[in-house]
Amino acid sequence: MGMQSVLRAIYPPQCLACGARVTSDFALCGTCWRDAAFITGLVCDKCGTPLPGDEGDRPEFCDDCLTIARPWERGRAALMYRDTGRRLVLALKHGDRQDIAKPAATWMAQAVRPILLPGMVVAPVPLHWQRLFRRRYNQAALLSARVARLAGLDHCPDLLRRARKTGTQDGRDRDGRFANVAGAMTVPPGRADRIRGRAVLLVDDVMTSGATFSAAAEACLAAGAGQVFILSLARVAKDA
Repeated sequence: MGMQSVLRAIYPPQCLACGARVTSDFALCGTCWRDAAFITGLVCDKCGTPLPGDEGDRPEFCDDCLTIARPWERGRAALMYRDTGRRLVLALKHGDRQDIAKPAATWMAQAVRPILLPGMVVAPVPLHWQRLFRRRYNQAALLSARVARLAGLDHCPDLLRRARKTGTQDGRDRDGRFANVAGAMTVPPGRADRIRGRAVLLVDDVMTSGATFSAAAEACLAAGAGQVFILSLARVAKDA
């Protein structure tokens, strides 16, 4: 028996979400896959929320994106933020489950493929340095690095910086979320040349109101980016 077989016998592959035995690494069991709520079909072209109806030739938008000015062009998400999707996001963000980034980025790359542009720069939404110090890694940067690699695009992990510390968005209403992060991000002078006149794809783990993506997109546009697009692992929706 080879070493790989011995290791598999001792440490059989486990479901990413619940720990049940599965047949391959980085996989979900049948139950967690069924409850994963992958986003397919017709989606809002701005944020990736699933919409009723069939895909057509023109872009469609959700109610929020029809009423809120979005500074980015288009967006996509891989999963709904519920059930399996929620467990995966929380494990990646707070449970030191960095192994989740690999399969998650594969799902994200598939979801964003229709809106990718040649020459895009991929960048993560940043954490404040104090939060990064406590967590030891930025989950958005883990995702963005793999998405960029899968898409064959440039990756700039330090494109954006949190200019000031912001409190958690949890428990805030929509207006409070936007106020909390307004002006909180900047593009350092040494990074502006990387995106001047180019399209930027911003990556984060979750989109709720879009406030964080808005602050990041506005910072990129102020630094000279040509266009901004967004991608999240999971999307919070009102009917979720």
